[in-house]
Amino acid sequence: MVRAVRAEVSKVVVGQDPVLACLLAALLVRGHVLLEGVPGVAKTLLVKTLAATLDLDMSRIQFTPDLLPSDITGQLVLQGGTTDFTFRPGPIFTNLCLADEINRTPPKAQAALLEAMEERQVSVGGATRPLPEPFVVVATQNPVEYEGTYPLPEAQLDRFLFKVVVPYPSAESEVAILDHHNQGLDVHDPVSAGVRRVAGPADIEAGRRAVGAIRVDDVVVRYIVDLARASRDAPSVALGVSPRGAAALLHATKAWAWLSGRDFVTPDDVKAVARPALRHRLQIRAEAALEGLTPDRVIDGLLATVPSPR
Repeated sequence: MVRAVRAEVSKVVVGQDPVLACLLAALLVRGHVLLEGVPGVAKTLLVKTLAATLDLDMSRIQFTPDLLPSDITGQLVLQGGTTDFTFRPGPIFTNLCLADEINRTPPKAQAALLEAMEERQVSVGGATRPLPEPFVVVATQNPVEYEGTYPLPEAQLDRFLFKVVVPYPSAESEVAILDHHNQGLDVHDPVSAGVRRVAGPADIEAGRRAVGAIRVDDVVVRYIVDLARASRDAPSVALGVSPRGAAALLHATKAWAWLSGRDFVTPDDVKAVARPALRHRLQIRAEAALEGLTPDRVIDGLLATVPSPR
């Protein structure tokens, strides 16, 4: 399944294989993904193509400064000629919810996603309504230094399994991208480029069961805990990795091992997903940030200093 999905996505999206791997890993462990990158690096196109390949219902919410929480969750609507209200579901009721440019909207609208991401349900008008299964939020954001952005609060960030930095493609990949455009690629309709459905919700569920059965030795669990605790003791870090963050790293390593064709987790799996799984859970002290220290550099330092099991 994984090989077929990657082959179909590559028909449209070129040079973003690590990003696709993180999206697949998140799907397998019911995680959410935050994609950060400048406009035009195929963040939205990648999500659309993945949804088509996996036959998932998808909705796209364009986050803007005037977006209201009810525009996301839905609202009660008065039926014409009666005093009865009915619930009109919002775009959050889908399998793959693309929250486009999530940091373009104020925190009040951002907070509308919290319950959905954590509990996979929405509460409106005193009633709780479950979301479809599978349900995954993939949010995109521009780098925080861009004008007109609102930094995501820690509570929101902590609900994402991964924060993936989407880079510019290599020169060779960019040539391939332009070739696709030259051949008439419609970026708004990946199916027109020949993308086929090669898997579905049942395959995702089967993959989830397989990931749940992945073996993790006690020494690897201890290694994850040691990394999390070391992050809290780092002098340049104001807020380290929480126990929930450590659990997220554990789940991510199991998905990564399965995608790599193994039924057990190795320390290398931990190292492979440490950056995307932890970078948004670290808060760097102001003085260290002014000196150019980044969460990725802190994580690299932790991986270099915390003893890895053999």
